[in-house]
Amino acid sequence: MADAKIKRLAQEIYKNVGGPSNVEKLIHCMTRVRMTIIDMDKVDMEALKNIDGVLGVVDDETLQVVIGPGTVNKVAQEMVDEVGVKLGEPFPENIDENSHLTDKEMVEAKAAKVKAEQKAKQKQTPIKRILKSISNIFIPLIPAFVGAGLIGGVAAVLSNLLVAGDIGKSWNDFIMIMKVIQNGMFSYLAVYVGINSANEFGATPGLGGIIGAATLLPGVLPTAPLHNIFNGQALAAGQGGIIGVIFAVWILSLVEKKLHQWIPDSIDIIVTPTIALFVVGIFTIFLVMPVAGVISSSLVGAIEWVLNVGGAFSGFVLGALFLPMVMFGLHQILTPIHIEMINKTGMTPLLPILAMAGAGQVGAAIALWIRCHRNHKLTNMIKGALPVGILGIGEPLIYGVTLPLGKPFITACIGGGIGGAVIGGLGHIGAIAIGPSGVALIPLINNGHWLGYVFGLLAAYVGGFIATYFFGVPKDAMQAVTVDNGSITSKSDTVSSTTAVEETKNTYVNDTITAPVDGKQVPVSEVSDPIMAKETMGKSVAIQPNEDSKVYAPVDGKVMFVADTSHAIGYTSDAGEEVLIHMGIDTVNLKGKYFNLSVKPGEKVSRGQVVGKVDWTEVAKAGYDTVTLTIITNSQDFSVDKSTDNVNVEKSTIIMKTTPAS
Repeated sequence: MADAKIKRLAQEIYKNVGGPSNVEKLIHCMTRVRMTIIDMDKVDMEALKNIDGVLGVVDDETLQVVIGPGTVNKVAQEMVDEVGVKLGEPFPENIDENSHLTDKEMVEAKAAKVKAEQKAKQKQTPIKRILKSISNIFIPLIPAFVGAGLIGGVAAVLSNLLVAGDIGKSWNDFIMIMKVIQNGMFSYLAVYVGINSANEFGATPGLGGIIGAATLLPGVLPTAPLHNIFNGQALAAGQGGIIGVIFAVWILSLVEKKLHQWIPDSIDIIVTPTIALFVVGIFTIFLVMPVAGVISSSLVGAIEWVLNVGGAFSGFVLGALFLPMVMFGLHQILTPIHIEMINKTGMTPLLPILAMAGAGQVGAAIALWIRCHRNHKLTNMIKGALPVGILGIGEPLIYGVTLPLGKPFITACIGGGIGGAVIGGLGHIGAIAIGPSGVALIPLINNGHWLGYVFGLLAAYVGGFIATYFFGVPKDAMQAVTVDNGSITSKSDTVSSTTAVEETKNTYVNDTITAPVDGKQVPVSEVSDPIMAKETMGKSVAIQPNEDSKVYAPVDGKVMFVADTSHAIGYTSDAGEEVLIHMGIDTVNLKGKYFNLSVKPGEKVSRGQVVGKVDWTEVAKAGYDTVTLTIITNSQDFSVDKSTDNVNVEKSTIIMKTTPAS
């Protein structure tokens, strides 16, 4: 959802151009929204110029509203979303069958988050794509995880104190109310995950929720169960786990999209959801859930063998593997084992060992908090999820923090294994009843052994911390990401034309910017574009290029974006300047013709390096002004000295010097 500023700008622009019905089509360039207006008499130019956030207005072949790099793409997207078209397409009220799209201007999105930068630098692997999807599915649930989890954690402590006899039965109703609130989240987690998975994969959210609910087997009675087609055993509610739900909804998205293609529009609303639910529902109940059941059955023997081996080895294996079992819904097989052990010996030594898995997550989260302190988005999640995790509710840490990042989940499991090894090695530590893990389990530890359990928790915390701190922190997680008024914004998502440097102004140093083309430096005030002539977007230098076709990097730094039409390129220098090179006036209309850039976003460049070529002769023949602008779009952060106009320059010529603003 667009933030308030973007929505306001979109709405006020529409208001002052006569509404969407007065716009034939809309595109955007590096700095401005360009609208083809039907009736210019309906445009209030003065009001348009006075909109807070509008830097200027140009009335040319199109009405150009200058907003500035970084923000313009968001405003343009919001404006076309409001009328249900894409950039460059005719607006619904103004479609002419004889018209065709012209001059569509699409720009490589500058306002990419840090992870998007990483994508530009390296090809994403299937594992990374899966983890990204998992992150998108669970991040919207984090507030619910934290709130319900914290309530559930407190309820667990009180419940365990009640079982241990430390508090009276008068607490029963209060504890029950808290558990009802907790279960509103965790008992129906499959439904929420189904809805979010559908949003992620492009399926209908309601259908995804139904598929998630189907794994809970609503309406199936214990006296008349559905059976596993592989071994004949009764299916258990939740069998297949959250991962099973995500997989099933992914299948749903594929089926639904195909049906939309095949089914006639007149009956699509009836036939498509019916067939999709029926087919995928059967697939989920009779294949996804049974496969998990088969795995469960095979694990029973393995777990019994591990328990028989005993000692630290058993503890490590069980502590390390428990969370993957939870993700696949396989942990239900352990409940009857717990009950049987309690009935026979008065305690279950298995539960304290498995509780170490959550403790490993806590240690991993603390390591991430320290190593990724500049990533405010991540650290804010950790702040909310840590207290819940310490109390034994692990979902917020698992699904919101470690699993989406990949490596931290593995190192957290190692931490759980270390804690499990300590519990298993000490021996004789058990729980007298089944209850939540973490600190909340302490009241249920058998008499005289709670100190050993606490020692195991500490070992898991430390193990998860060390393993993650040294081996489990992804590089992109350490990038700076800020949170502004509740909205998460990476340092690459600013109103400047290039990604903001991750350092603050204090890291800027004195620097020089050299000419991006060979030619003659001319006064900026004489540039034919009035907005650029006023240096609205930042301190600028204009160069009229000669016949040399080479384009050079003006700074040592990184390429942050390249326009689709190759007429503009943005850099972030090592010293902190955000530099936009705009080649020619209105050359976006050439759609890349005569422009040939050889660099891509994310590439490091050196000052004077050749980054492409432009056939300036052909650009001029096509009727376009070839003047090339070098603009420091964050020049408010610097004191900028420009070189003298009307002199010849080349790639080594310094055209601007910068000093950090005091």
